Amino acid sequence: MSGFKVLFHVNESDKWQRALVNITNFLNDVGQGNADIEVVANGEAVSVFRSGCLLTGGSGQCCGTASGSLMDQMKKLSEMGVSFVACRNALKAQSIDEENLPNFVTVVPAGITEIARKQTEGYAYIKP
Repeated sequence: MSGFKVLFHVNESDKWQRALVNITNFLNDVGQGNADIEVVANGEAVSVFRSGCLLTGGSGQCCGTASGSLMDQMKKLSEMGVSFVACRNALKAQSIDEENLPNFVTVVPAGITEIARKQTEGYAYIKP
């Protein structure tokens, strides 16, 4: 693991695609395994996790291809070592049950605290 420690902060749903492209480009540049990357979602950006169709074998209440393809991209990135973190306060505000989140998403009590913590650990902050 090289010294790359990067935190991506997504708090608006329409920024997800750009964030995922940025992360993919970053990994392509530095090489998989050469960076410690975490994505913190808070605010209304957590709404991307709402639908049951995002889960494999979900209830079939489909949310459209945009969210589905975002989930596919997130899952692929998580398999490459990218951590996805959701803010519990934001999930509550959006009435999203933590039990329904994709298994690659970790929940933290407060996204803003997680961001501050990662910055004190030397993570570079990027907001797409």
